[in-house]
Amino acid sequence: MSLLGEFERALVLCAHTDDEFACAGTIVRLVKAGVEVHYLALSKCEESVPAPLPQDVLVGECRACMEVLGVSQDRVAIDDFRVRYFPRDRQEILERLVVIARALRPDLVLLPSSQDRHQDHATVHLEGFRAFKESTILGYELPQNLRSFENSAFIALSEEDLATKIEALSRYASQGFRPYSSEQFIRSLATVRGVQVNAGYAEAFELIRLIAR
Repeated sequence: MSLLGEFERALVLCAHTDDEFACAGTIVRLVKAGVEVHYLALSKCEESVPAPLPQDVLVGECRACMEVLGVSQDRVAIDDFRVRYFPRDRQEILERLVVIARALRPDLVLLPSSQDRHQDHATVHLEGFRAFKESTILGYELPQNLRSFENSAFIALSEEDLATKIEALSRYASQGFRPYSSEQFIRSLATVRGVQVNAGYAEAFELIRLIAR
């Protein structure tokens, strides 16, 4: 029996558009379970877009990705915080997240792992932990940024779930040069996590807070 259906409302909290590479399969599972899934990326990452692509290319790619995953466009929000400057803006980020916590009241939040060493991801983890005190929190893994990872929670994925994840992430054409965006990497990591829990495929998370009501 899946526990995912016990959640009513989930928030996928990302520092940047494309951070959902870490948990897109779980988004698929949540949508299938009837959970109301919301997505927030705090930065459009315009300064990270390689030339000659338009600076807003990631916004369209993100929305296309969410559409494939089954997240309604009216539940997708993308903010304007400057990429790589989150530590400077942490109070403003916290205030933004507190407003969302009060308005949305998610009972599940997916956010970066506590071991993520990217400065923006680390800020989102710290301020997300502070803002969402009433939510179960799972920390997703982005291996390219991790010193270590305590994978203490797993979401099993079917072949169909993984195929949907790969299709969705392929919408990020501008990021195709990054090693972590390749189908081989995505499938390999899902296979490793699946082996750990005797499943075909899985995504792994750090269990940060579990609330049983």
